[in-house]
Amino acid sequence: MQKLSSQDAYWKKNLRYLSVLLSIWFLVSYGFGILFVDALNRIRIGGFYLGFWFAQQGAIYVFVILIFVYVKLMKKLDKQFNVDEQKAPRP
Repeated sequence: MQKLSSQDAYWKKNLRYLSVLLSIWFLVSYGFGILFVDALNRIRIGGFYLGFWFAQQGAIYVFVILIFVYVKLMKKLDKQFNVDEQKAPRP
């Protein structure tokens, strides 16, 4: 078995992060907003049914959180593989 190069290992880990985060995105947007809406509507938060809330607002909040999680994971990955961005000197 051939050992992965540094670039291949970096890309493989990046794809793993993307797969997990996109799965969460799919579950929240399609699952909670469409498939499981009837089960979630048994719960009320702030006067709104939870399924309705996820379909209208909750999914957007989760999307924004996933963006920040991805940025944090990529910064960590960049440092791990020594490709983190250095602050460029000002001219």
